Amino acid sequence: MAAPTTDRTESGSPGAQTVSMAKALNAGLRAAMEADGKVIVMGEDVGKLGGVFRITDGLQKDFGEQRVLDTPLAESGIIGTAIGLALRDFRPVCEIQFDGFVFPGFDQIVSQLAKLHYRSQGKLPMRVVVRIPFGGGIGAVEHHSESPESLFAHVAGLKVVSCSNAADAYWMLQQAIASDDPVIFFEPKRRYWEKSELDTSATPQPLHTSRIARPGSTATLAAYGPMVRTALDAAAAAEQDGHDLEVIDLRTLSPLDLAPVFDSVRRTGRLICVSEAPGECSVTAEVTARVQQECFYSLEAPVLRVTGFDTPYPPSKCEEQYLPDLDRVLDAVDRVLAH
Repeated sequence: MAAPTTDRTESGSPGAQTVSMAKALNAGLRAAMEADGKVIVMGEDVGKLGGVFRITDGLQKDFGEQRVLDTPLAESGIIGTAIGLALRDFRPVCEIQFDGFVFPGFDQIVSQLAKLHYRSQGKLPMRVVVRIPFGGGIGAVEHHSESPESLFAHVAGLKVVSCSNAADAYWMLQQAIASDDPVIFFEPKRRYWEKSELDTSATPQPLHTSRIARPGSTATLAAYGPMVRTALDAAAAAEQDGHDLEVIDLRTLSPLDLAPVFDSVRRTGRLICVSEAPGECSVTAEVTARVQQECFYSLEAPVLRVTGFDTPYPPSKCEEQYLPDLDRVLDAVDRVLAH
């Protein structure tokens, strides 16, 4: 894989194609497995079925049952086995079938995966990627629409990232697999089937960096994962009212790369953070605090947040009222511009 140096790809380049995020993730896994025979994919139904979202479709057929493993329904066992494989110099990629299923493996992730490299004074790197489809919007039942990213971002020793489009899905997954750190890789499941441009010949930007998804000058919207599309839609709608909103895709939640956010807020004077996760003690709370510290004298209005509510995720019939949507984001834009 080429060394990551630049930010954007040019539309119309020879390697560009329009693909869904699901296909981009599949291609990213395939490229990583072809590049390194130590990469192993493991999880519930990832082999013959190809995963419930078909992200691993065809991989077992092409790479064999020794490298694409169907595991028992035991997340603690999946993570524990991956840790053992990492100790033997493999690079396991674990799929957690749904976000709410990760908690049986939470002890292994927090107590072992996050700490072994540090505890061994660097002698035992934990080259493990834990893929987690997250967020709502697919009409699923309980435990299938969680947003637990803030829990993992708080754990020292873990890297936490989230893609929002096909290009980032393809490149960020390969970069996470190539990393010597354990990476929690959040995939916005309701965006799996949305298509965008992917240039497999491009040079990607570094993994732990934010990017400006849409330049603007009136106010700044900071989002990640599934909410980047919502923020971009809000910026397009606000343009009709004469507002020029800048949208920043955070991409990396731990470590946070807030330099682009700081630069943007110093220009616009206003910030709105958008996330599906509950607002209490969250990634958006950390972004808000850091911006207040670094950009206090540039702010023309209080930093606002548009988030999920501080309740368990509701039944699917109520999720449209729970999830941040275009109207809630535009309402926050109106309020922040009213100051």
